[in-house]
Amino acid sequence: MNDMLADRFQLWVDSVGGYLVCRGEKITIGQAIPAAGVDVPIMGDISRRHLSIRREGESYLLFPRGETLLDGRTAGAADYLRDGALIELTGGVKLRFRKPHPLSATARIDFESRHRTQPRCDAVLLMADAAVLGPKTNAHIACRGWPAEVVLFAAREGLRVRCDRSMTIDGTVRRSPAALRHNSQVVGEGFSFSLEPVTES
Repeated sequence: MNDMLADRFQLWVDSVGGYLVCRGEKITIGQAIPAAGVDVPIMGDISRRHLSIRREGESYLLFPRGETLLDGRTAGAADYLRDGALIELTGGVKLRFRKPHPLSATARIDFESRHRTQPRCDAVLLMADAAVLGPKTNAHIACRGWPAEVVLFAAREGLRVRCDRSMTIDGTVRRSPAALRHNSQVVGEGFSFSLEPVTES
């Protein structure tokens, strides 16, 4: 179970999409080439290590290395990111920073341009304490057809899941909260998702 303490993993939510989850306090965004060694590798004409984002308490700071616009102006050496901020990189790469849940420091990065990560995902979660999946508009991952919220949260022994509905994890019925493992599959009434390690290209 401690293998879920890895800095990154992929979260696949059935009928919703795929998400790259980054759990470190600092992430680097750059070109999708092995030599770049970045947390969020983007297939686009950007610098190898174009920028980094660091979480400080409830806030996030942007540190550009390559040419970067923040809400239409040249980003400074260190800029705070507000909910809804537009980050524009070279090559037409556009990212939208979101911090949708007022009670969680977890943030989300959406792609406003056609660019994606390698391996491909629909968005990036910068996971702090917890990530909320569910039907409400302030969920980190909006799952409109779900009957209830599901919360992934960090615990001392690894990643756990909480829900007020019954769940089957890796083929076994579990009570909430329950531990998740590397490659776990979670199925409940009206929802399902799975975790996978990030496969390096």
